[in-house]
Amino acid sequence: MDNRPIGIFDSGLGGLTVLNEINNLLPLESIVYFGDSGRAPYGTKSEETVIKYTFQDIRFLLNQDIKMIVIACNTASACSLELVKNNFDIPIVEVVQPGAVAAVNETKNKKIGVIGTIATIESGVYEKAIKRLDSTVEVHSKACPLFVPLVEEGWWDNDIAYRIAQEYMEPLKEKGIDTLVLGCTHYPLLKNVISKVMGDGVKLVNSALEVAKVVKEVIDVRKIERDKNVAPVYRYYTSDSVKKFESLGNSILNGKIRSAERVDIERY
Repeated sequence: MDNRPIGIFDSGLGGLTVLNEINNLLPLESIVYFGDSGRAPYGTKSEETVIKYTFQDIRFLLNQDIKMIVIACNTASACSLELVKNNFDIPIVEVVQPGAVAAVNETKNKKIGVIGTIATIESGVYEKAIKRLDSTVEVHSKACPLFVPLVEEGWWDNDIAYRIAQEYMEPLKEKGIDTLVLGCTHYPLLKNVISKVMGDGVKLVNSALEVAKVVKEVIDVRKIERDKNVAPVYRYYTSDSVKKFESLGNSILNGKIRSAERVDIERY
């Protein structure tokens, strides 16, 4: 047994979609969450900057005495996963591979679309992961840089979000995809407008649930589950406005956030 918490980080609020699935699957586990909203979005930054931010985020979480790390940020995974694995001796779970597996299992016509930040799409990380699983699949990718700011503003299901989604999704609709990977953990919060644009014939793949399954597998294999007799603890941190984080975060987690704390992440 290991009563230490799971550490999760993202560039902002999006990783709370991953936290929610982990909490649903592993309700007895404690969690420490850090959302770097003060420096979001990561997807428009250089690779060097994303690597710097990722290492700072991880060092902060390690300071919270965690037992494993979940990189709930596709951009961070795309830019720094190998470096992170080589530099930190702790179990690490990321979001790209689980999403790729789910997409390959889901597609019927072998035409998969991937949307993500500029950095994630330019890295080609999803296309490589999908092609490793099935080289016959067509992968059509599209960067959607305005989606993260929309989510961080709380504009998840309004006319502005819908019009932007229309602009981004049209090229993918023309390709005839039947599966769309939401390649950023912020994007599931826009699933209503994305679904409206894409139509019922396109399956949206949200890797959050698949990530939660991998986290459970790691915990089971390593035998580091939490003592059932010890109540779990949840702690939330942000690098920006606590009030805004609590307000929007509670919209995602149905009021589960009692309080959050602001962190000067540059110290790490």
